[in-house]
Amino acid sequence: MRYSAVDYSHQQLALRLQPGCRCIDATAGRGHDTAFLCSLAGEGGEVTAFDVQQEALDSTAKRLEQLGYHARLILDSHHRMEAYFPPASVDAITFNFGWLPGGDHAIFTKPDTSIPAIQAGLRLLRPGGVMSLCIYSGKDTGYEERDALLKFLPTLPQEKYTVLITQFSNRPNDPPIPVLILKE
Repeated sequence: MRYSAVDYSHQQLALRLQPGCRCIDATAGRGHDTAFLCSLAGEGGEVTAFDVQQEALDSTAKRLEQLGYHARLILDSHHRMEAYFPPASVDAITFNFGWLPGGDHAIFTKPDTSIPAIQAGLRLLRPGGVMSLCIYSGKDTGYEERDALLKFLPTLPQEKYTVLITQFSNRPNDPPIPVLILKE
């Protein structure tokens, strides 16, 4: 099994999160990050997952039920997450940019909502909080979003955030790009 961008993100989150934490999966997809966050948050924690596709939330709900986890699932865009949480109240936020695995490739994340979602998430993070991004690009979509995100991330003020952009140097085509943002 090859080491993935999600593996990297999960390792980094596991180093920083404790039981009882409050987490957001901004792009629920098939529920892998949601379930992982539930495992870290424990029974005393809270996990909320957003997605714009009911199919994704249904898939996430099924995965959580099979694993015995519970999370609040919200059918809404990630850029509206501030409507559900007060500022500086979240320990971790995960994003997987691209399309729903096995889903309709005509529906995918776009920079006009993804960048505002990151900005909203940064306002929701507590000091010491962490945000992980997995940027997928290639095929029919994703280049515009990848390029916009990679242009945006260096603009975050270094006094408030540490931004780590990692790359798979020996993988062909368009390997995913894992990013970690730590809030000071």
